[in-house]
Amino acid sequence: MAMARETAGERSDGGAAPVFEELVNRLDPSVLEVPAGSAVVRLVEPEGPDCCVRIDSSGATLTPTPRRPHPDAVLTAGTETWRSLASDIAGGMDAYRRGKLEVRGNLHVGVGFLAATARSSGAGRLRFRQVPTAAGTVSVLEAGRGSAVLMAHGLGATKASFLPTVAALAREHRCIAMDLPGFGDSDKPLFAPYDADFFADSMSALLDALEIRRADVVGHSMGGRAALQLALRTPKRVRRLVLLTPSLAWRRNRRWSSLLRFVPPELGVLQLAPRQVVERVLDQLLPEAASGWAAAGKDEFLRSYLTPAGRAAFYAAARQIYLERPDGDDGFWTRLGTLRTPSLWIWGRHDRLVPAGFRRHVAAALPAARQLTVDSGHVAQLERPREVHAAVASFLT
Repeated sequence: MAMARETAGERSDGGAAPVFEELVNRLDPSVLEVPAGSAVVRLVEPEGPDCCVRIDSSGATLTPTPRRPHPDAVLTAGTETWRSLASDIAGGMDAYRRGKLEVRGNLHVGVGFLAATARSSGAGRLRFRQVPTAAGTVSVLEAGRGSAVLMAHGLGATKASFLPTVAALAREHRCIAMDLPGFGDSDKPLFAPYDADFFADSMSALLDALEIRRADVVGHSMGGRAALQLALRTPKRVRRLVLLTPSLAWRRNRRWSSLLRFVPPELGVLQLAPRQVVERVLDQLLPEAASGWAAAGKDEFLRSYLTPAGRAAFYAAARQIYLERPDGDDGFWTRLGTLRTPSLWIWGRHDRLVPAGFRRHVAAALPAARQLTVDSGHVAQLERPREVHAAVASFLT
């Protein structure tokens, strides 16, 4: 394993080493706020050297590649891709989509490193930061200028699931993707309810902290349900709604609901969760998560789930999704019919978590809502990015 001192200007074979030094020298610490105070990123060129970069509030320094502890993020690319990254972050995102750049581990740190070392500058550049709000500290990534678009992720995911969406919309909008409380790098209060009202409160608090009076809101899965709650409670605050395979109250019988109501999700704090065991289970459930966005998504899930508070938050949020009342005076489908915010609903034809069959129920409650079904599974913005983002951009403009 090569050491950082072998990189920088000491190689003469034209590899990526000089690029590593260039990236480190121009890192802007104001673009990447590291929640833990410091982080280590490993940069790898398969046919050449690798090195580690230590990042803190003062900037970045090259360090010898350690065997332990593991770096927070690992970025792997060939020489030409590293050179393109040194020139343009957009080129880096394109390289990621084409499989020429691999980012593993903490995407907040890994992609944040790319953003902080990009040549682009100004108010609209991609940046990662922690925002103090009345509901606790919320971690966000944001880019672009224009009308605000707030994005909320699904269960077990993080703000990183919206990286392609931010890249697609940032030319015309100020895009803000948040880690909902309990996930990613946001606060994880142990006894919080983690229901739609709780998440809507955190979204409203973030808008307040950012001094945004009104925004378009994009929500995926659980984040879609939170976005709906925000629009139902404070319709003047939400200009338009985009719901990507949103989690909705189940219509069918929930056989375990009577028992689940009495199981406290805080028991997740006591659960033993060895990383190797959890990874093995995920590999069986998600065999496609060996590379690309699926692998990165698995890393982001593990980052929260392997912490006691993160497990409790995950179980609490999943429990609330399962137990939500569909009907009655305060039932979800009853309230949905009162929504007046213009909305676009996007479904995945092969979605096994939120079946596209929900479309007919939405049409019955909201005849004027726009709906689109794409040839994807549950994460349409990653599986069919061009089709989805074209529809979203058109709807928002």
